[in-house]
Amino acid sequence: MSHLPLTPPESADMRDDRWRQTHLGRLLGHAMRRFDERVLHLMAGNEGVPLALANLASRDQISAAHVHITRHLGLQGSRLTDLARAAGMSKQAMGDLVDQCAAWGLVQREPDPLDARARRVVFTPVGLAWLQAFKDAVAQAEAEFREAVGKEVATVVALGLEAYAH
Repeated sequence: MSHLPLTPPESADMRDDRWRQTHLGRLLGHAMRRFDERVLHLMAGNEGVPLALANLASRDQISAAHVHITRHLGLQGSRLTDLARAAGMSKQAMGDLVDQCAAWGLVQREPDPLDARARRVVFTPVGLAWLQAFKDAVAQAEAEFREAVGKEVATVVALGLEAYAH
């Protein structure tokens, strides 16, 4: 059984820990949070979003976690287990999120036409308006990203992230 030293090693590699703030994973995380925050801000100002939802978004009551439903819910609906898997969340956490979004009128549960024992989550008309606002906000945030870093860099970043994610 090996024992870890009680004090950190005195090597030059360990004294310079700037890498912890600038490694790729951390930068990707910061970029994703910034992008999601911008999208939610734009959605809060979208005239197609019902006022109650716009107010929730503008007061940070709707978070990036709620965007998981917007990103992953199929247009024809999805079973909760499939939705949770697509979002990388537990079924229980996604169920709580769906319950909250249902209370806001974004989604509803209905019988699954393929399996009478199952239910699926579907967008409501309000949810479809929310989805359109999401689409518009993503397009605007992507345009702002291209403007901030340049078209060429934005293209390389998008291609690189797509290759890395798959």
